[in-house]
Amino acid sequence: MRCVQQDRGVSLLDWFERAAASASILCLIHCAGLPLLLAALPALSRVLALPESLHLWLLAFAVPASGSALFFGFRQHRAVWPVLAGTIGLALLAVGALLLEGGRYETLATIAGSISLVAAHVGNWRRRHGGRPHGG
Repeated sequence: MRCVQQDRGVSLLDWFERAAASASILCLIHCAGLPLLLAALPALSRVLALPESLHLWLLAFAVPASGSALFFGFRQHRAVWPVLAGTIGLALLAVGALLLEGGRYETLATIAGSISLVAAHVGNWRRRHGGRPHGG
């Protein structure tokens, strides 16, 4: 019975890790790809106009999802660097969304934050699985 409970906890942790990493990757695609698309096709900017509040909603998801995954991963493997990289990534995302909104460096800060966050989640995942490949 105890083993089943541990497996459920690891599965939940895997879900958090996957959700947080996926959100970071989607953020990276959004931040890097959408401006390029909009620059190439100005007519689409009217069709794909996304409200600035979207960045705040994404940040509101990223902080608890990433924070939980990285915290529980740290409790399991005790490696500091994924938590540090994740904290830097979340801080850069917050700076982009809250302080640089619409500014010249917003996209740069957000892309750097997303890359740092993806690296943190991949490292956290690898540490938790001891470098072994993991399944679906």
